[in-house]
Amino acid sequence: MSGLIGKKIGMTSIYDASGKSVPCTVLEAGPCVVTQVKTVEKDGYDAIQLGYDEKKEKNTPKPLKGHFAKAGTTPKKVLKEFTRFEEGSKKSFGQVIDVTVFVEGEYVDVSGVSKGKGFQGVVKRHGFRGVGDSTHGQHNRLRAPGSLGASSWPSRVFKGMRMAGRTGGDQVKIINLQIMKIVKEKNIIVVKGSVPGPNGSYIIIERWS
Repeated sequence: MSGLIGKKIGMTSIYDASGKSVPCTVLEAGPCVVTQVKTVEKDGYDAIQLGYDEKKEKNTPKPLKGHFAKAGTTPKKVLKEFTRFEEGSKKSFGQVIDVTVFVEGEYVDVSGVSKGKGFQGVVKRHGFRGVGDSTHGQHNRLRAPGSLGASSWPSRVFKGMRMAGRTGGDQVKIINLQIMKIVKEKNIIVVKGSVPGPNGSYIIIERWS
């Protein structure tokens, strides 16, 4: 398999071979269940759909109940298709895939939804410096965006202008994170560096491409 669905647990630090403290993120990777196998003949492309995390049956729509029953598994909260997988790694309905698909030392891409920060100004959202000091009567302009553009032409603000607005809550992928440690008994992966999203949020772990 090329990847797994998981959950962000939190951050920690471990010591590498040289004795240097390395900031790391702890991830729960699986176990995931194969809920659907798509083929070129039937669906037009090859893909494997994985399900992760238990969901109450009373909160599951009837069509999805049948979908999970066909795979012989309980309802899952998160479904994700993976279209890249190694030769000979095709899976079957109901098969459970765990953290053993990865090995220590290899590199993975991790994607998730970043932390929402609400409505923010241009300094926090885009890194504007502001005026820089409060001299010459600039007492309330330290974090202001400044002029937005022209006057009589084009008499409007161009789309894409960097302004204040909602920040965070975006789909973010961090590439090329090294796996520092794997705890197979608990389906735990420790990767070097940071991962988007708050603790407890769902993430997608894919083998680095």
